[in-house]
Amino acid sequence: RGIMKSCTTVRLGCVDLPAFPLQLLLRRHPEWRAYPAAVVDQDKPQGLLLWVNEKARRQGVLPGLRYAAAFSLASTLRAGQVLPAEIDKAGGELVKTLMRFTPEVEPANEEPGVFWLNGAGLQRLYCSPQQWAHAIYQNLRRRGFAVNLAVGFTRFGTYAIAKAKRGATVFHDPATERTAARKAPLQRLNIEPEFRDALLKLGIKTVGDLLLLPSGGVRERFGKEAHRVYRMAADDLWMPLEPKSPEEPLAQKYILDDPEDDATRLLFVMKQSLHPLLAVLAKRHQALVTLWISFVIDHGGRIRESLRPAAPTLDAVQIADLIRLRLESLQLDGGVVEIELTVESCAATLEQLSLFERSVLGQVEGPHRDLEAANRALARVRAEFGNESVVCAQLNDGHLPEARFIWEPLDRVKSPKPKPSTVKTLIRRVRTKPGTLDGAPLRNLTMSW
Repeated sequence: RGIMKSCTTVRLGCVDLPAFPLQLLLRRHPEWRAYPAAVVDQDKPQGLLLWVNEKARRQGVLPGLRYAAAFSLASTLRAGQVLPAEIDKAGGELVKTLMRFTPEVEPANEEPGVFWLNGAGLQRLYCSPQQWAHAIYQNLRRRGFAVNLAVGFTRFGTYAIAKAKRGATVFHDPATERTAARKAPLQRLNIEPEFRDALLKLGIKTVGDLLLLPSGGVRERFGKEAHRVYRMAADDLWMPLEPKSPEEPLAQKYILDDPEDDATRLLFVMKQSLHPLLAVLAKRHQALVTLWISFVIDHGGRIRESLRPAAPTLDAVQIADLIRLRLESLQLDGGVVEIELTVESCAATLEQLSLFERSVLGQVEGPHRDLEAANRALARVRAEFGNESVVCAQLNDGHLPEARFIWEPLDRVKSPKPKPSTVKTLIRRVRTKPGTLDGAPLRNLTMSW
């Protein structure tokens, strides 16, 4: 009974993967784990440090420093960039992993690698909060991540403890959590570097020291964002959990009127279902990774096939060609009465999205002209026949028709830019009966059309 009672009092958990982008960088460069390491916003001496590891912190390197200044403190510092797309992709995969332990997971928008989890209502799955926290902790450790975890009652309290303490920490009453959160060092929290440095100069190093300051003074001297951190630490700013809803698998089903075993007609049906799927993927800013095709045979059988393009894509022609090749190799025992297409996706690049939009618009506005391809073709013509072989006509003043234009060498093809028209359009009204024109000089003049 005591265990079940402690389970019902748990409300919130916070998972922190310290310096999450840095962990992704060290996965890419495992030889850097023995050195002070950091993630910078740009690979230049004036690049700003965004995340640092423990070895760098022990040498005085903190986020917010320039790479040149940090290198003067730690001569063995290793640094590199991590693209936002890589961070978003890894964060999305972690959300799916954490949803195995609770249906409500909220990733922190302003700090990658921080997640809040709702631990209420899980008594029948985990007999104690410690077991729930241990299961999450061990799962992430097996995936190769350094992770800290706090299970408690408030958003800021669990966050501060997860940032300050290693391993998994579980609180059984709000008072103990509040006391531990007040001891958390401010340099561990994700606060603005200017605010953090100003507090350190004042001798304010912990959350408890920050709460000794007057609320109005913090807002007046340090601004709204600093005052927001102060209110969260004082438990005056209540923010409800905003879990990320699980993304439903993208699927399209088509039921045939009669059993069909012809590969060409089956391909035509699937192409009709494929284009709407790709349009939804483009709206989600995603690209197709794997296409699962499920056939229901007339006599109750089922065939399930998977197609995987060479790279994630939104190209309908490429996917349709893969479907055609698979259909030609299939041996069906009977006619197909139902087809279901299911898509596995990942984040799409800007180039893929622009190409997809261009192909859709091209069906309405006409084909897109690749000027770079045209310039490459003209360069090959000049290389083979000489520079004078590529010319264009330019208008010229002359009396005879053949003198009204001249030929000039063409270096590059450019999009046409029509000159604005200077001709004024006159508006006339056609009347069945003539009318008198206004104006004293033309008083007796009438006009008919």
